[in-house]
Amino acid sequence: MIRFTANGWIEKLYIEPLLSFSYYGFEWVQPMGAYTYMIFLICAVSAIFVSLGYKYRIAIILFFLSFTYIELMDKTTYLNHYYFISILSFLMIFLPAHAYYSIDAFKNENLRSERVPAWTIDSIKFLLCIVYFYAGLAKLNSDWLFRAMPLQIWLPSKYSLPILGDLFQQQWTHFAFSWAGALYDLSIPFLLLIKRTRVLAFLLVVVFHLLTRVLFPIGMFPFIMIVSALIFFDADLHNKILGYISRILRISKETFDNATTYTFPKSWVKKASLSVISLFFAIQLLFPFRYMLYPGELFWTEEGYRFSWRVMLMEKTGYANFKVVNPENGLRFYIDNTQFLTPLQEKQMSTQPDFILEYARYLENHYKENGISNPEIYVESYVALNGRGSQLYVNPDVNLTTVDYSMNRQTWLMPFDDEIKGL
Repeated sequence: MIRFTANGWIEKLYIEPLLSFSYYGFEWVQPMGAYTYMIFLICAVSAIFVSLGYKYRIAIILFFLSFTYIELMDKTTYLNHYYFISILSFLMIFLPAHAYYSIDAFKNENLRSERVPAWTIDSIKFLLCIVYFYAGLAKLNSDWLFRAMPLQIWLPSKYSLPILGDLFQQQWTHFAFSWAGALYDLSIPFLLLIKRTRVLAFLLVVVFHLLTRVLFPIGMFPFIMIVSALIFFDADLHNKILGYISRILRISKETFDNATTYTFPKSWVKKASLSVISLFFAIQLLFPFRYMLYPGELFWTEEGYRFSWRVMLMEKTGYANFKVVNPENGLRFYIDNTQFLTPLQEKQMSTQPDFILEYARYLENHYKENGISNPEIYVESYVALNGRGSQLYVNPDVNLTTVDYSMNRQTWLMPFDDEIKGL
């Protein structure tokens, strides 16, 4: 939250744009003008309270709601790790994360517990395992493994890095990184779970994520994953860390060491929590495979692509030239997208079908307000995927105002002229 505020991104990404691209079903979630800053403030304060374990249950609910609201305001800024933080914070609503070494536990002796049920910690481990393993499964495709795409496009641009710069110009390096990335994601959950390999696995986590942080502008994600991996270690390590913190802050850690195990205040609370968490994980296991309900190439149509842990798997570039037609007099003209969209929004819109359709609807409403009673919107769109030649993306003869904005198959897209094999 501090980072977004300090960089001016709240204004630039959420307040200045004329149009916010919404997620299907969440069109009602919109920036609130200057009050958008208040949402970020609530999120930041609740994050601090969660970290301190102060008014934890209220704080984690507020954090989940505010952070998720921010994420849903504009899908232009979609990132897998924002989604991860949202679902992790939802999971933590039902976990007793404040039972030990927290302000709540310090003030409430009845809450204070040195131990918690194993499933409360295992649930977070399980979520991290899903993130890694599903990211690995997504890399088992012909573009990633046998064409080293998109790393073969991205890595050569890092020529200025000392020592590694020249290495990134070599084709064998691109393939080595592709295969190593897939093997890492598929194996790291099991290496972290096995005690004998846990230290090695954590070192791999650190090296992998620091390297990705150097190579790619992916924000806080590497640091989030490095710190999150600590949960796989036994309580002894965490106690040592807390002991070190206690000495620095002059806190008596022994206050919390009462040899008791946390129990839920009522049996129905425990049962309800377990039921919600079970449903939560059922959704997490199945939801990434919803793309199988759609025909066509996933990377091309992106139907079911988001929220499935497909991390940095494609390089998609293109342009979209929109045409407005007045059917009453045959007048037609082309749109300068920069009049309505920020550079980031235009970049995202040019290669993603739901963005294209939503922008067409925005243009329809705009020109209705400006005197054209029933404007027709067409688009000439070309897209290049993972180093392939550019090809026609949208059927230029389809009036986009007649297309329903829904989760149904997008028949107005042109077919992909190649095949990407894999999961």
